[in-house]
Amino acid sequence: MVVLDVKLDNFYAFRNFHLNCTYPKKIVDSCIKDEHLVDRPNFRYKKVNIIMGANASGKTTLGRTLMKIFNFIERKNYEFITSAIADPQKNAMFVVDLASVHNIFYRVTCNISPCTNGKYSLENIALEIRQEQIKAKDSYESCSKRLEDKEYYPSESYLEELEKVSALDWLFEYPEETNRKINLPKDDLKLQNVLQNILKALDPSIQAVEKSQEIDNAYVIRLHNKSIILQDGETFDTEYLSSGTKAGVEVAKVVSALIQNVYSFYYCDEKFPYAHSDIEKSILSVMIESIGPNSQLFFTTHNTDVLELNLPKHSFIFLKKNMSDNESPISAINASSLLKRNTDSLKNAVENDLFCAAPSVDGIYDILKI
Repeated sequence: MVVLDVKLDNFYAFRNFHLNCTYPKKIVDSCIKDEHLVDRPNFRYKKVNIIMGANASGKTTLGRTLMKIFNFIERKNYEFITSAIADPQKNAMFVVDLASVHNIFYRVTCNISPCTNGKYSLENIALEIRQEQIKAKDSYESCSKRLEDKEYYPSESYLEELEKVSALDWLFEYPEETNRKINLPKDDLKLQNVLQNILKALDPSIQAVEKSQEIDNAYVIRLHNKSIILQDGETFDTEYLSSGTKAGVEVAKVVSALIQNVYSFYYCDEKFPYAHSDIEKSILSVMIESIGPNSQLFFTTHNTDVLELNLPKHSFIFLKKNMSDNESPISAINASSLLKRNTDSLKNAVENDLFCAAPSVDGIYDILKI
């Protein structure tokens, strides 16, 4: 399942928020292979979505909101989405367009009315799921138009409505939390080698990473004079590895899953705050090269060096936060909407704050006046 379009209102800090993940025109000699649905060359979607923006601009929150929507669809529990509503006294709404591996276009529209007594119930949830088969020559626009014109037959309850959507699969990885427990996939045939290569790049003192023979679903990190156990379900709080090396474990899980095409949707959120820029760029390049058919990667970062990667401009999305804008405090700006020519420099545009997504630092310099 890939995300084609997202609209959010009254979820976290998102109000009248819109993010589109399709592109209308084929990119000649693009470095991203087959950036369209399999056997649907006109149905183009952004396989790679690199999201940038200042601190607290919504990069992590966007991923968490999508994860809650996915969980709502998959587990059919409305509390996943009601827990993300910013103001319970106002209406909340999301609309998500999805495309399945079976070439089905879904539009999931959910309206949530204000709750009473601080608690939501089934009566607050109004759900509509429309679907349309994606034909061989369809584009996103043509299929969307046909879906809008098609007669809709609602189910009696939102639970029955959710049965229309085929199973979702996804992997979300977020910044490290204090004493975070490790979750390791079972029977991952690639993870050991991926872990070893990534951790050795992050920490040259690491000699090898081996599968534990004594502990189920665990790995042993071999240093010059010490061994460290990575065990599923246990806290990863060792003082012998750097913060960047610890983050490398989570990154390795994403890379291994991408290589094996385990999931169709990946959200890798700011996993490189302590890593050298060259390492982040190299790992991101491997991720992009490993994206399978009908799959999609969201990758958030502050590292402007990734702008130098040979990627289509439409792969870059900038989140702008303006709390003085009550109607739409967070907005998504696609780089390709402002940079039209192949010769336009994305990095120069960012350095000149063309997307108005740079943080405000005036207050920091005002400290000198105190």
